[in-house]
Amino acid sequence: MQRSTMDLWVGLFVIAGIGALLILALKVGNLGTYSEAQSYTLIGNFENVGGLKIRAPVKSAGVVVGRVMDIQLSTKTFDAIVTMKIDNRYQFPKDTFASILTSGLLGAQYVGLAAGGDEGMLKSGDKIMKTNSALVLEDMIGQFLFDKASEDDGEF
Repeated sequence: MQRSTMDLWVGLFVIAGIGALLILALKVGNLGTYSEAQSYTLIGNFENVGGLKIRAPVKSAGVVVGRVMDIQLSTKTFDAIVTMKIDNRYQFPKDTFASILTSGLLGAQYVGLAAGGDEGMLKSGDKIMKTNSALVLEDMIGQFLFDKASEDDGEF
């Protein structure tokens, strides 16, 4: 009788451990629970999204206010169209500025929203007019080297 009780407790402990690992994996993968039923959609056009991925956080003042739901290429303007779902608790003015930012030096990218001062609020399906694309490290290094080369040419 004691052997079967011990086996039962070991089995429950193993199942609890597997469940904890599953929850941890979902949290790390940004796949945790997020209610889309109580959210609205915003759209932004960016020249370059860098390494932005679907399900990346949308933050304002460091607080997660939504998630990136879709990233597509516009065949007319050849810009990236980023669709974001924002929690209904957070309303943003029409002159909100959207930027693609990086967590830390080489961290994951996310969309940062900086609220403006307009009295009108964005509604579901509205387009954010003011956007700032991702800073691509390779482009910055190339620009730096090009500037240095042009300075050296002028010295002769």
